Amino acid sequence: MSRSEANSGFYLRNIDHIQESPQSLNRIVGALHIRTDGNNIDCRTLPFAPGDTTAGSEAELQAAVIGQKTNVDLPLIIEQSNYYANIIRRAAAGDTTRRVITDLEKFLHTNNEQVWENSWVRFPRSVLNGFAEATFRHDLLADKENPSQGVRTDADKFMFTRQEREHIRVPVSYLLKLALADVLGAEKDLPRSIWHSGRELMDHFLNDNTSPETFSFYVTPLKAEAGQGQPLARETGKRFLLTQLLTLYANEKFHLYATGQKAAIFYSPHPPVRQQRLNNCISDAFYRELFMSPCLSGWTRGEAKQDYMHLCHRVLSRSQLNTLIKLREAGIITSNLVALPNTSNVSLANNGTHISLGSRKLGEAMKDRTSGFNRASEKYAGDLVVKMVEHFLPLFVGSYSAAPYRLDYLDFHPEKVLGFLPHELDYTHLRMIWRRWQKKAGIKIMGRPTTPFGPIWLDRMIKTVFDLKGDYVPDYRLVDYLVALMSTEKSPALDGRLHNSDRLKADLADLGVFDNKMSLYLFEKLREHEVMGFSGFEARHYSIFCRFEEDMGRAAALQNLLYCLAFQYIAKGLLTHDHIPDNPVVESERRQIIFGAAIGIPTFFVRQDTQNLFLKRIVSGASRNRHSRRYPGYTRVHNDEYRRALLRILREDAAELIEMFGMQEVIDDLSRRLDDPKHFSVAGRLSRAVCEEAGVKSPLQAEAAEFNRAAEKYYREKLRAGHIEESLRFFEEDLLNLHRAEGLRRETIRNAVRFILQDGDDRQFFSKVSKSISAETVTEEDLRKLIYLLILTIHEEKSHYVCTKEPGSTGTPHAASLC
Repeated sequence: MSRSEANSGFYLRNIDHIQESPQSLNRIVGALHIRTDGNNIDCRTLPFAPGDTTAGSEAELQAAVIGQKTNVDLPLIIEQSNYYANIIRRAAAGDTTRRVITDLEKFLHTNNEQVWENSWVRFPRSVLNGFAEATFRHDLLADKENPSQGVRTDADKFMFTRQEREHIRVPVSYLLKLALADVLGAEKDLPRSIWHSGRELMDHFLNDNTSPETFSFYVTPLKAEAGQGQPLARETGKRFLLTQLLTLYANEKFHLYATGQKAAIFYSPHPPVRQQRLNNCISDAFYRELFMSPCLSGWTRGEAKQDYMHLCHRVLSRSQLNTLIKLREAGIITSNLVALPNTSNVSLANNGTHISLGSRKLGEAMKDRTSGFNRASEKYAGDLVVKMVEHFLPLFVGSYSAAPYRLDYLDFHPEKVLGFLPHELDYTHLRMIWRRWQKKAGIKIMGRPTTPFGPIWLDRMIKTVFDLKGDYVPDYRLVDYLVALMSTEKSPALDGRLHNSDRLKADLADLGVFDNKMSLYLFEKLREHEVMGFSGFEARHYSIFCRFEEDMGRAAALQNLLYCLAFQYIAKGLLTHDHIPDNPVVESERRQIIFGAAIGIPTFFVRQDTQNLFLKRIVSGASRNRHSRRYPGYTRVHNDEYRRALLRILREDAAELIEMFGMQEVIDDLSRRLDDPKHFSVAGRLSRAVCEEAGVKSPLQAEAAEFNRAAEKYYREKLRAGHIEESLRFFEEDLLNLHRAEGLRRETIRNAVRFILQDGDDRQFFSKVSKSISAETVTEEDLRKLIYLLILTIHEEKSHYVCTKEPGSTGTPHAASLC
């Protein structure tokens, strides 16, 4: 027993008020064959121990089309729309304010960079070869499993005629699938490994609500000898590289360059500034028509899935309006003068990365009907793991991923900047966060935080006179998006009971916060074997990473360590649901720390008699705590000291696991990120890079719009180039590995390479063309060869991993069939 454990009251087996668990954790430990001897655990038998974990990821990307408005689909479709014509007519008749049409025309006519985020593309249908054309026709079917039902009712939306030539218009996400189909159909008698692997990869290019989305081409194991999370990071990088090559191929082969369009895809966490501006001057229905996914790929009945996407947008838009009531009830809004949120919400255009880890041990126990580990066991233990891991999420926020953002003083209406927090936090913690955020932000007049008054002319004058800056937020995506719905008193989300999420969604639907048909939003989600085909957890709190191996790989390793540590606590009898009670206040108390870290608030407050004994143990190990003068009965805790306390707990409680995983360097790296975030954390590195792009030394020296536009440009150009460079290194290393193959496999690879390069050397070819990729000067023919080679390396890499029925993949329709 460590000294901190002994002093913290963490060992609670003798406390009278703790009840016997409805589902015995001791029985679950036995069913999983975790070997125990008193307080000693054979860590190799824990779920998520070395060799037990499988991993997959899902990446939401930003798409843009660059070109003059006379050539790009988005401005053309707006100008040709009935909505635009009706607005002009109503403005001319005086039925609506002239400002609406003025703002819309400003969006269309003042785009100096000529970047149109989330625009579709248009090109002649005749450029598609036979296989790409067949793919397009198949994806237009109303029911892909029943072609007799004919095409979708909205099929004409994707086709039009110009100058007597039939053209296609599709989202950039679907463009990727068509480009891959075209590449595969460009050569007859492709080697079997390339043809079949390429066909499988086509289904991994999807749309999220708005953005292009890809999910893992193959499931990777997390192994100490392979660098824990590095195989997952490499797979994600190669997936990104294939996305880039397909984009370049489509730009050339589908005549996008020739018709004044250039598609671009990159990592970017926020809804684009211009898209937010457009959203403020159009209706919610027209916004959905322009930006929500048509779901051409990835689903049997695409229109039904599209309706679901529209439902998500309507629900979140309504939900945002309902935050006004909660803000008034919380005493944050104290007058009738508010900045009414738009009836159309853009939060679904936020982009993140989801990392899912599966446990073979859990999956095998679920499949074995005699094991005693069933759905109820999986749920009871899984919810407890999720609750424990939530306490450690401040280690990740800003450290491994981030979404830097500048808020203008004019934005600092609580109904705007607090986003969905009223649905995620108890009123007490919501008020605490708002007060601390105002104190942190540059919105003080004579030392007193002053939020905007409402009239825009008055607020602009006050901002100018008093030089009010607003604020800089390290990870605004976690505030701007509904990431973790708060439980109700009657329906906790994580109490270990089956179907608790359905009960909570019913309660939230009655409150106008959510909808029964939608998947419950949480920072960490249990992935149930019966639903997903594997048993594990999905982390949904990641925004964007600077580098795949350095940031994503190490984050995945730490994520796995936490799951393993949670099961170690359970096996030792040190963690039960009674340690982390299931009520909204206790839930909000731990989640306020995560949101505070995302905002950059330096301190938070915890009740001295908190029911959360696990949190109490962590806080007791933090330095510089003191009793709060403002909030009697509360302890003031520094966020950075809380994170250091978490790190100390890992070094003490998980020492054996860290050694077993070979993760000492990961832990040392985490320490550097916490001690010197400016230079080592992702938030610090991204902020520095964006400031350099904007020509300022700190975020607050730039106007909010200037900083955010500079961030978008950095993501679109320099960060994308850095991701390509890193991914090319993975590709080059994989090409070298091809030459290490032996026996029949070696001959098969040689024949495939010979087919692609006609006896040319693959390494010489790669060296010749790799530099032209970032410069976008590579030829169509060389792009095809590169894509074939990349698919070949993906096929060979996938063949190295043992296919299991419990892939640690993500919540996509294909997750359970990745193998």
